[in-house]
Order: sequence, then structure tokens, then C-alpha cells
Amino acid sequence: AAATRIPPWRRGSPPWRWKELSTAPDADGVSQTVRVTHPFHPLRGLEFRFAYSKHCWGLDQVFCEGEDGKMQSFPTAWTNFVPQDAFVTVSAGRSAFRVTDLLKLADFLDRMRADAAGGL
Repeated sequence: AAATRIPPWRRGSPPWRWKELSTAPDADGVSQTVRVTHPFHPLRGLEFRFAYSKHCWGLDQVFCEGEDGKMQSFPTAWTNFVPQDAFVTVSAGRSAFRVTDLLKLADFLDRMRADAAGGL
């Protein structure tokens, strides 16, 4: 029975495997590029050759190779590596807040008012 037991560190592992490597070039043989999109980053607009992505230090990071061959990393949110949030696309910069966030704020303020009124 001991030989068939799954070690604790493997119990949470997914049963599936990736079908394609994230570091492989596209099907046409051209390497993927990643563009820095953060509005205040000094490298905004520059493109780098994609190497790999990884979750580290609590953030999803994308690692790229610069023209000098040195590796650089950026938070994926600062690049075009992941698709843009649908809300951001639809709002086109016209709204600074999402509806769900405003509803949460309204609920929080209602609770604060109720707590303040109950304490008097």
C-alpha cells in the first residue's frame, strides 16, 4: 500500500500537461515579441523577444531578451503579454472605476454610516 501512495507534494498537481511550450516560437517559426505598455515605464513602446513567463515574488512576470542579449523581466500587467481587461477596452479610458468596484465602495460606505449611527 505504501508504494501506491501519492506523496503530499504531488497531491495538488494537475493531472494534465501543457500541450505546447510557452518558450517555443510561434508555429510560423518567428519568435514572439512583448511590448512594454506601462504608461510611465521608461521603456514604454519598446519590444523585446519573449523568453518565458513565470510567477515569482507574488507577481506574474514575463522574461525577455534585450538586443544586448541580457535578460529583462517585467510584470505581465506592464506588457501586452496578456490580453487587456475587457472593461478597459470597452471604456476606452472614459471611466476610472469599474461598476463592481463602485458597488463595493457604496456597500462599504453604507456599513460605515450604519456603524457610525449605531455608536451615537
